[in-house]
Amino acid sequence: MRGLAARLRLASLLHRFPERRVWAAFVFVNGFTSVGLLAAVAMLSRTPFVFPSLGPTAFLLFFSPTTPASSPRNTIYGHAVGIVCGYGALWAFGLAHAPPALATGVDLERVLASALSIAATGAGMILFRCPHPPAGATTLIVSLGIVTRPAHLVVIEVAVAVLTLQAIVINRLAGLDYPLWARRTPAR
Repeated sequence: MRGLAARLRLASLLHRFPERRVWAAFVFVNGFTSVGLLAAVAMLSRTPFVFPSLGPTAFLLFFSPTTPASSPRNTIYGHAVGIVCGYGALWAFGLAHAPPALATGVDLERVLASALSIAATGAGMILFRCPHPPAGATTLIVSLGIVTRPAHLVVIEVAVAVLTLQAIVINRLAGLDYPLWARRTPAR
């Protein structure tokens, strides 16, 4: 079994086959498996265990796993910042119990809430040193009213944590130098 695992390591495959095809297959198989499992949980639990910004997160975690933005710390904290900022923007403009923008259209309050959420999320990720670009989509999902129930916001963060755990296991099994928590980055 160890011999088979060693031959299936990503580095071994990259030496034997064209790099672009290996990465494409790696992203395809692991994105399909990881998001498919979360979508199945969403179906069974009838909760938003799968949501639009989970796709770009999965892509980052499997295509560029060694970048700081893909680290478990940045992934989990980045989405948490996005959720908090999106929900805070809803409350700031009296939209916490409003229907989603997709149902009612975008008015001035929704414009301001979405602008505030993305600005605060970007600034928050910089201040907390946890940049993760897909969290910008998460904050808009919240501030546009697509997902607003506090219990569902927790589910979104749990789904991000589960995807991150899957990435740790998969990337480590593939022989990648994927951090368990954070990759050292220079302070700005």
